[in-house]
Amino acid sequence: MNESSLPEIAGARLLHIGIAVRDAAAAARAWAAVGLATAHIEEVAGEAVRVAFLPAGEAELELLEPLSPDNVIAKFIERRGEGIHHMALQVPDLEAALAAAARQGYNQVGKGVTTGARGSRVAFLSPKDFNGVLVELVDPAP
Repeated sequence: MNESSLPEIAGARLLHIGIAVRDAAAAARAWAAVGLATAHIEEVAGEAVRVAFLPAGEAELELLEPLSPDNVIAKFIERRGEGIHHMALQVPDLEAALAAAARQGYNQVGKGVTTGARGSRVAFLSPKDFNGVLVELVDPAP
């Protein structure tokens, strides 16, 4: 690896994998069958979703159930069906990570920095830049 391929921002870690589902409770039952119990459920009003977090080692699964037929998760399910929606990376400094991504030509998508589950600050990077994977950058709540 040469110096130009080193990340500008170090310290990112896999936080969760977001999975779009029609029914979070039913999906949680399926994951429980393979040993993943639900640890936290909440509604994120700004995104009109119910989320259920299931710890899976050092990361989690985040089940995303749309609460409105016109939100981004409902539209995703309508287009692609249920399945992996995004990968979330916890970063030590969200603004610095977004600036570094922009300097390197990676594009932010969505509404900019918003409030996510558990009061975290989040922003998204285009799946066009990451092999078809929507990347959520997360600065957890204090």
